[in-house]
Amino acid sequence: MIEEATQSYVDLAAEHGLDPSQMAIAFVNQQPFVTSNIIGATKMDQLATDIASANITLSEEVLKGIDAIHQRHANPAS
Repeated sequence: MIEEATQSYVDLAAEHGLDPSQMAIAFVNQQPFVTSNIIGATKMDQLATDIASANITLSEEVLKGIDAIHQRHANPAS
């Protein structure tokens, strides 16, 4: 189930020309209750990708896609 959920998010990101990591971080950044976001990177290119997500605003279409995936896989680890 985890693999299916992950693949769904990766596919959604690809459909919209987004890096999956950037899409995830941008989603967190767009939540009204989030005041800070902790990122993690082990390589400089990962850090650059994560930092660049601060300049991304996800479209309504992407947000609807994320919500649809979440509805199908609300708790993929179970």
